[in-house]
Amino acid sequence: MAAAAGSGRTPRRAPLLTPRGSGDRTVFLFDRRREQANPDEKVLSYGKDNYRSFRSAVCQAFGIATDENFVITTTSRKEITEDNFSELVQDGVTLYLLQSVDQMLVLATKERIDFLPHYDTLVKSGMYEYYASEGQNPLPFALAELIDNSLSATSRNTGIRSIQIKLLFDDSQGKPAVAVIDNGSGMTSKQLNNWAVYRLSKFTRQGDFESDHSGYVRPLPVPRSLNSDISYFGVGGKQAVFFVGQCARMISKPAESQDVHELVLSKEDFEKKERNKEAIYSGFIRNRKPSDSTHITSDDERFLHNLILEERDKESFTAVIITGVQPGHMQYLKNYFHLWTRQLAHIYHYYIHGPKGNEANAVTKDISPFKNINIQISMFEKGKVPKIVNLREIKDDMQTLYINTAADSFEFKAHVEEEGIVEGIIRYHPFLYDKETYPDDPCFPSRLNDDDDDDCFIVEKGARGKRPIFECFWNGRLIPYTTVEDFDWCAPPKKRGLAPIECYNRISGALFTNDKFQVSTNKLTFMDLELKLKDKNTLFTRIFNGQEQRMKIDREFALWLKDCHEKYDKQIKFTVFKGITSRPDIPSKRLQSPWATYAAIEWDGKTYKTGQLVKSTKTHPIFYGSIEKFFLYGDHDGDIFATGGEVQIAVEPQALYAEMKIIPIPKLDRTVSEKVVKKYIEDEMARLPDKLSVTWPEGDELLPNETRCAGTPIGALRIEILNKKGEPMQKLPGTSHGGSKRLLVELKVILHSSTENKEIISHISQHGGKWPYWFKKMENLQKLGNYSLKLQVVLNESNADTYAGRPLPSKIFKFTIIEGKPEKFLVGLLELPFRIGVPFSIPLELQDEFGHATHLTSRIRPVLEASGLILKHEDIPVGTKCVIKGITAKGSVNSCQGKNFNLKITLPGLKEDTQIIKIRLQPGPPRQLKVKPDSEILKIENGTAFPFQVEVLDESGNITAQPDLIVHCKFLGASDLPVYSVDCSNGGTNILTGPVIHVQNIKKDQILKARIEILDCKDVPPVEKIIKLLPSSHVARLQVLSMNGLKALQVKHQDEITCVAGRVMNKLIFQMYDEAEREIPINAATAEKIKVNWTPKIDKELLMQGLLPDIKVPSSVKDVRYCLITYLDEHVSLESAFTVRPVPDEPKHIKCKLKGSNTLQIGEELQSEIDVMITDQFGNQVQSVTSACVNSLGVSGPGLDKSNLKITWQESTHTMKVKGIRYKPCLLGSKELCFAWHEFSDFIRVNLIAGSPAKLQFVGWPELEKPVAVINGRELERPLIVQLCDQWGNPSPEPNVKISLTKSNNLKIIPSNQQHKTDDTGRANLGVFSIHAPRGEHILQLRASYNKTPLDCPVITINVLPDPEKPVCLNVKYDRSPCFLAGGTFPDFMVSVLSEDETIIKNINPARISMKMWETQSSRIRTPIDVTTFSCCKVKDEKEDGFFYFKDKMIPEKVGIYSIQFTFAMDKTNTLNSEQIIAEVVPNNPVRLLPDSLPATPAVSNVQALTSRTLVKGLSLHIMDEYNNHTGLDLVGTITAKIKSPNEEDIEIPQFQGKVSTVEFPFEHGSAEINLVLAEDSPGRDSTEYILVFEPHLPALKKPLEPYHLSFMFYNDSKKQQLMATLTREKDQLSKSIDLYRKMFDTTNQLVAEMKCQVKEAETRETFLKNELKKHQIELPQTSTLQYVDSLLKKKILDQEGVMKQPRRTCTLPNYPKGNQDILGKIAHLAQIEDNEAAKVISWHLASDMDCVVTLTTEAARSIFDETQGRQQVLPLDSIYKKTLPDWSRPLPHLRNGKNVFRPIGNPVFARDLLTFPANIEHCQTVFGMLLGDTIIIDNLDAANHYRKEVVKVTHCPTLLTREGDRIRSNGKFGGLQNKAPPMDKLRGMVFGAPMPKLYSTYSGQIDLLQQYRAALVKLDDVNKDLDLQLQSLNTPEMQKKKQELAEQEKSLKLIKQKLGMTPALSDKGTESLLQPTMLDMSDTPIPPKRMRTVKKLYSSDEWISCPIKQQQQALQIAHSELNGNPRKRKA
Repeated sequence: MAAAAGSGRTPRRAPLLTPRGSGDRTVFLFDRRREQANPDEKVLSYGKDNYRSFRSAVCQAFGIATDENFVITTTSRKEITEDNFSELVQDGVTLYLLQSVDQMLVLATKERIDFLPHYDTLVKSGMYEYYASEGQNPLPFALAELIDNSLSATSRNTGIRSIQIKLLFDDSQGKPAVAVIDNGSGMTSKQLNNWAVYRLSKFTRQGDFESDHSGYVRPLPVPRSLNSDISYFGVGGKQAVFFVGQCARMISKPAESQDVHELVLSKEDFEKKERNKEAIYSGFIRNRKPSDSTHITSDDERFLHNLILEERDKESFTAVIITGVQPGHMQYLKNYFHLWTRQLAHIYHYYIHGPKGNEANAVTKDISPFKNINIQISMFEKGKVPKIVNLREIKDDMQTLYINTAADSFEFKAHVEEEGIVEGIIRYHPFLYDKETYPDDPCFPSRLNDDDDDDCFIVEKGARGKRPIFECFWNGRLIPYTTVEDFDWCAPPKKRGLAPIECYNRISGALFTNDKFQVSTNKLTFMDLELKLKDKNTLFTRIFNGQEQRMKIDREFALWLKDCHEKYDKQIKFTVFKGITSRPDIPSKRLQSPWATYAAIEWDGKTYKTGQLVKSTKTHPIFYGSIEKFFLYGDHDGDIFATGGEVQIAVEPQALYAEMKIIPIPKLDRTVSEKVVKKYIEDEMARLPDKLSVTWPEGDELLPNETRCAGTPIGALRIEILNKKGEPMQKLPGTSHGGSKRLLVELKVILHSSTENKEIISHISQHGGKWPYWFKKMENLQKLGNYSLKLQVVLNESNADTYAGRPLPSKIFKFTIIEGKPEKFLVGLLELPFRIGVPFSIPLELQDEFGHATHLTSRIRPVLEASGLILKHEDIPVGTKCVIKGITAKGSVNSCQGKNFNLKITLPGLKEDTQIIKIRLQPGPPRQLKVKPDSEILKIENGTAFPFQVEVLDESGNITAQPDLIVHCKFLGASDLPVYSVDCSNGGTNILTGPVIHVQNIKKDQILKARIEILDCKDVPPVEKIIKLLPSSHVARLQVLSMNGLKALQVKHQDEITCVAGRVMNKLIFQMYDEAEREIPINAATAEKIKVNWTPKIDKELLMQGLLPDIKVPSSVKDVRYCLITYLDEHVSLESAFTVRPVPDEPKHIKCKLKGSNTLQIGEELQSEIDVMITDQFGNQVQSVTSACVNSLGVSGPGLDKSNLKITWQESTHTMKVKGIRYKPCLLGSKELCFAWHEFSDFIRVNLIAGSPAKLQFVGWPELEKPVAVINGRELERPLIVQLCDQWGNPSPEPNVKISLTKSNNLKIIPSNQQHKTDDTGRANLGVFSIHAPRGEHILQLRASYNKTPLDCPVITINVLPDPEKPVCLNVKYDRSPCFLAGGTFPDFMVSVLSEDETIIKNINPARISMKMWETQSSRIRTPIDVTTFSCCKVKDEKEDGFFYFKDKMIPEKVGIYSIQFTFAMDKTNTLNSEQIIAEVVPNNPVRLLPDSLPATPAVSNVQALTSRTLVKGLSLHIMDEYNNHTGLDLVGTITAKIKSPNEEDIEIPQFQGKVSTVEFPFEHGSAEINLVLAEDSPGRDSTEYILVFEPHLPALKKPLEPYHLSFMFYNDSKKQQLMATLTREKDQLSKSIDLYRKMFDTTNQLVAEMKCQVKEAETRETFLKNELKKHQIELPQTSTLQYVDSLLKKKILDQEGVMKQPRRTCTLPNYPKGNQDILGKIAHLAQIEDNEAAKVISWHLASDMDCVVTLTTEAARSIFDETQGRQQVLPLDSIYKKTLPDWSRPLPHLRNGKNVFRPIGNPVFARDLLTFPANIEHCQTVFGMLLGDTIIIDNLDAANHYRKEVVKVTHCPTLLTREGDRIRSNGKFGGLQNKAPPMDKLRGMVFGAPMPKLYSTYSGQIDLLQQYRAALVKLDDVNKDLDLQLQSLNTPEMQKKKQELAEQEKSLKLIKQKLGMTPALSDKGTESLLQPTMLDMSDTPIPPKRMRTVKKLYSSDEWISCPIKQQQQALQIAHSELNGNPRKRKA
């Protein structure tokens, strides 16, 4: 039935052992039951459709027993059974023999496959050619096809959808390859076979095809159609891999399979099969176990081992590995990494970021299902850090830029035909300030920045430029080559719409279609999207708040666009800020404030300022006026841009209108001129009223300045109003505002005073039409004073006398009114008080009939009367004042306050002659003194005071009082008596008393006298009294008695009493006596007044018995007790004192005393002596001991050496002396000595210190046994501190010991080696040294001596490492193969700066790298001249940090040898230069034929003379390139000369000698010598211009050269020919001179233009920085700005230094030296924490990791490991599995969907969020994300337990740390010492430092701005000075003279040409331009300039700007010298 075939390993099928029938099936079997089986396949031909027979045949073929258990499976691990045998076992199928279905393959297998293309290959082949690019590199779109497949494959993943693109460009791992790997569902071997079939789409995978998508089901609709259903046609994947490379390896593993399936398709294999005429579309699928790479044997594919090794942990995956990558593609992928990854981020923007896109400023970001798509691209190159980028991290793709620069969006939806749906969005990018915000696309630049041609201006098409509005997405994926320009409803309208036309160019948009729209198979274009969308049946609806609304889409869009314009565009620039105000004129209170006011605006290219005349438009009515201010709503400060505002206008002429108008700024008429406005104002002003005409028709005329009496009348007035023409008028002229205003005349009479002007009469008169203005007579003017009668024209409605600030006509009459005769009087103001006997006056006021004050005309006698008083007075004299003087009164007033009287005053002769006034009369001055008691003799006891009652009386006996009324009493008859005084100023009476009267030692009565008087009143006589003084009965003496047995001894004052120390004195008797020596008994009241100083409490009972309290005797004989008894009462103060002296008691103790220092060196004797004395119980020395006590004294102590101990007796002091104290070697410090005598003992402490210095030891350097690592040129990590020690190693505090350092010669230390001395502690700080030495180990040896004895000194070994940051050389790479053609482009130079360790230094400012080029001079010239400097180009890829590119630099146009050198500015003075590159510039391609110098225009004739017929003689023609360099030296050919006429119809052409028309000349070695002579009698027209044409014929040149033309004049007359030859020479000279003049003036004008541009740029920069400073609250003065900035900058720097010096927490753990750029440092130094408590607990939590060194690579970690011999722990970042790292944006566990699951307490926060990273933020986040994870900081333990208890209800709880130092581990464990942080000082400096205060960064920003502003000020001043200097030079007499010469020469040239009769077309054209060199702008551009301009000047514009003024003037002088006939050859 069946037969088994032999096995074989070749791809060909093994021959069958039995012939096949027509129904036979051939199967291929692999026995993989065990490893020992045959690895090769066997071919079995079988014809029966029966499983049992087939199994038997298999057993027979492989020799398997029939009862053995095994299974037969397909390569997809489907077991063959009876049921499925017919279905699965087909012809050509590959099967396995396994022990079980899920057995692992022990060996790989090969599965034959066929992948014939599907018939659609032919049907759809014409649809599109795959990579027809539209100006873009198609490589990213090919990679996108592979990403499409991965997105489809991962669409069913529930977790992370990972897609990786790996660019494997590391030569050490094999040839270049591109790998695309995803974690999708994978493919079975059959699905992999289907993938290989071309054009097998998922819609046609039916029948025999097993779908690799497991059956296609159309996905449900989702927003933006982001359904991942984008792998469609079965074309893109194959096209993509073979576009990228030449071989594709497909590796895949489905989730349910144990096997990995591998398929290889290669161009080489296809070609081999074609050559061998084999089946091309057939091959093998290798089925193997995961991670089995034994079949990879080629070195070109070594990288596959690592890729296959990664299969171990993957459940399912698919990998596409492309090899044979095209070199051009590889260069593009390397050089433009950022560009094409940005394009991919654009294509898959919405898959990466979700339907809303990458909204950077979104307040809350929705949790998107698309966040699980990770598309990561990595590129690996040899010797470089891998470039890794996640497309989600790219922030500058176009969709991100569109989204984040848009201010608003307009969403809509379009319904097309059946199920076609297009979602659309339009975004608005506003105009902000001075530029558009529409983002630029590199593929469609909207604004062309062409700095090469300053004279070229580009007209922009708005912000969007030529780009269409809509980008198109299909199923959420960008279709890059299809865009939609616009729709009818969003296109710019033909007429003016609601929004300005420019707003339509500020919109961008995107269209999102579903799969109902056809795209090309490569997904580059839509087939018919735009046609369907623009179909009339397409329905557009707006999406508003997520709801679809049907409305007029065009109207909605126009309103939305208008709203965007008004809200977001900032187009009007408001300048000259004046302040913030409110607008009460606005009805809405909400909008009344705040309004910012400005004095100027810039709008539409014009500036409008305050005071400028303007006209309104679109207002009713139209008005003219001047600008007052501008309003802008909002709280603004400084200059600002806005879309609109309002302007306040004063309507002009103000004399007519006098009103303000506020209108929107757009209603200003921008077309009107100021001249028109002024003319309108002048016409209006001529119609205004000018003056008044006044007449008095009824008399009583009021004259100017007239004086009148009160009551005189003023006559009636008649008034007319006249204008400037003298015409009467009654109303204002009519205005455009409506009806005219009527005029009134107002009459006012005003009374003037010094304080106010009072209006007393006011009338208004109106014109009656037929009668004029009229006012009646005035008769009521009675008030005195100065008056004004004012006539004023006023307005009818408002009575205003001014109009718009201008007064209306008026007239004023001034007059005065005075008083009349006296008729009555009033009493004036009285001067009080009135007193008895004191004269006083009464003033009177006389008045006329109107009550005005007047005066007497004659003398008058007044009459005064008052009841009870006698009055006298004088007469009233004539005068201005009326006063009754000399009035006196006498009488009784009964009181000191006085009495009231009615006084009647009569003045005879007046109409009203009597007045009665009330006065108060007070007592008069003192005249007598009255004293009580009245008796003459008074008795008083000694020691008491006596009171007297005194009264002061006036002359009428009234008690009186006055100020300073002091009564004195003086006692006479004894010494030291007091003086009494009392003040009677208030009431005139008082009690006179004072101190007690006391006389010493009075024994009997004594007589005294008292004299009482008022010292200040001599008119008052004194009063005397007799005093009798009696002795006192109070205590006068104290007495103390001491009992000695029964005998009482008196203790006198200040006596001394002796007593045993510590005893008590008792029985002290106390007595008191009075002045008469009478004893006074002590009672209870007296006892209260007795005090003693030895006790606070006294027993009053004992004291009343006469006994004092007991006295405690002091315990020390040195303390003498002073005892004091005092008695104090109201009469006397007495005291009695004595002293008590103690004496020693019996011996009780011994006492030791050390005389001198208590310090001794170890091994030496104590130099001080010790005295031992015997004391009593109180320490008092006992004097009764003798020398015998020495024998009883003993001395002891630990370590005490008693060999030299001596004890002696001191008789003089009664003490024992101890000497010879010494210690054996032991611990230093305080030692205790014990002294014992009998049963008594005492102790002394001595300080044992180190011995004499014997050696030196380092301090703080514990690991000196190994070399100390330091980077060359850097400092040691800490200072070298040495300590003197004794021979036992104890620190010896010996000062001034000299210490020196010795070193090897090749080791240099800074500061240089110098001697040091030890300080008082024996230490010497040698400082921190900078080490400069070659790489390797070096020795530092210390040397020192003490007392001329060398000390044992240590040695330190320094391991010097190269400095990775010190630049030592420049590495320049470029293509050396091409030659340098003049005017061409240099190859790209790639420059890097190498450090000492030969690594590339990064983070270098590109401005410090420059390229210099100069022409190589002779060897004698060392310094190059005319050096051209180039700057480097911008590096687009940030990952190329460290490489600086000089691209597209122009090669000089002049041929020669040039030197190129690259320079790196290390600092302001030092530069690092590369090796010079010698570049030989060779001529470019031949372009034209030219002579060496321009020949003069020949003038010839056809006469016989040879010289007159000679056209040219010795003319050398050369081949030149386009820059006039000689070239073509190797060309050989001929030059043909012929003559032609400018007039083509002219047939009379001159001929050459020999009557020939052409002459040939040989051309060799790049030139030809020309001699031409006309033939004698040659034909030709007289005085005609002809052209000599020289045509080169060079066979070697493919492109013919331009011929050279030379004009000449032909004459038939020799004389005329000679004359014309002279004119021709003059013409040539003038033409050359004029050309030089024009070049000079062109150069000068361009220089001035460039300088003005510089000034403008400098002013703009200065203004911008000034505004920035204002934002930082820094105001600058208008004058002395530079000095102010310098002082402020100095102050800010000092403030910043002060902040920096403030104490803050620092990490004292020494950092590891960064000898390699891959070393980041120790973990303790990578982060900083501001909060102290958080810093402590986090530092403790990470204590075991703080000392760990973090490196970027494992190599760097291994290097540290080796250097430290494994002692230093290291952490390489490339070994961290980053997928498990926490997401730093993840919310806390108690938050779900932005809401609290529970309310936490204790302020929880992630510990990682408290970290700040000074550098390497991304790497630090990786490190601390791994170390801390999700660890949380919370306030205390209670809060932490509560938090954990709630969190574990919903999720896992991470470790919790409390700010108090507790820790709850993630498993819930807490408590114990291991979970409690120690205090900060116990962390030994391993704590995170604190960051700089925020004020430091504030100061840094201000300092940076100030420095920039200072530089801008200096630059502005410099460019202004340069411009002024240049402008001055243009106006010099020399320049004016040259301009005049140019005009004269041009005039002369014109005349000569007219004489010559030359053809204008030829004469004006000139050939001199052919000889002019062309100058190319050598400015730095990233690409070659698109347009090059030819300039006729010495310098380019950039060179003019950069070179100093003197150089520019020198250049002009060169041009001037050429004008004077000395042409010089100029250098390009």
